[in-house]
Amino acid sequence: MNFEQEEYRPEPAGPKTALVAIIGRPSAGKSTFLNTASGEPVSIVSPIPQTTRNAIRGIVNTSFGQLVFVDTPGYHISEKKLNLKLQQTAKDSLDAADCVLYVIDSTRETGEEEELTAELVKPFAAKTVIAVNKTDDPKSRPAETRLFIAKNLSEISGDRIYDISAKNDAGINEVLKALYDLSPVAPHLYPEEYYTDQEVGFRIAEVIRGEAINRLTQEIPHALFVDVSDMEFRKNGKELWVRAFICVERESQKGIVIGKGASMIKTIRVESLKKFRQIFDYRIDLDLQVKVVKNWRQKDVILTKMLS
Repeated sequence: MNFEQEEYRPEPAGPKTALVAIIGRPSAGKSTFLNTASGEPVSIVSPIPQTTRNAIRGIVNTSFGQLVFVDTPGYHISEKKLNLKLQQTAKDSLDAADCVLYVIDSTRETGEEEELTAELVKPFAAKTVIAVNKTDDPKSRPAETRLFIAKNLSEISGDRIYDISAKNDAGINEVLKALYDLSPVAPHLYPEEYYTDQEVGFRIAEVIRGEAINRLTQEIPHALFVDVSDMEFRKNGKELWVRAFICVERESQKGIVIGKGASMIKTIRVESLKKFRQIFDYRIDLDLQVKVVKNWRQKDVILTKMLS
């Protein structure tokens, strides 16, 4: 008895999905990349180094699949308790990731901090893409940056190194495509309409913190955190009432945050409300105050809660 041999048709590969850790020195442009790629303001962008404290997720959905980015704190040298916890957050994100995106600021000289960051990336070279950022800047030195990469990360081939400008959305698509090439075939982790998995309270606190640190002196930003103490939906779910505190370490800092005639705290509140209107489809009623939490950066209970 003869049987016709059926033509072999391979099953479709299915969508690609990856958890991508973004690593780099402070102010390398990691948060700007994440916001540009996600198309939404997911992470605080500030000229002040070490702004990102948590591993923040931004989600990119395209026809190639889903990339879930984790924006890690900028990796830097410091023995302070808060900074050590930030370093550990970055390391943990690399271990858990399917892919790694290493962002290098091409306008800054490489040195010990960049060498340590590259050393951290080295064990994950097989799953790493490098973005040489800020190439639109006149001070950019992409050739020198590539020499640094060749010396310290020779395991990463040139076809996984890209010149980009995260601010101007230049080279972003090429980086995303390279990450998809490294991504496993797997079901999506989130619905396609999601661009972040951050909880409402966290997003509100981050918006307030972003508005505060971009208006205060160099000393204050790292001495404050935002505590959302109460939230309650009102008016049949059309309005979310929020009580939040900008927490600082000293009374003198409290006065600076409040400002003359409460001008600073009013500005932070008004600008935060503007950002909320861009993010949420319901109204936010914000009760914003300032309080002193002495030496909070040395208290494990607060650091654990803040960085969890």
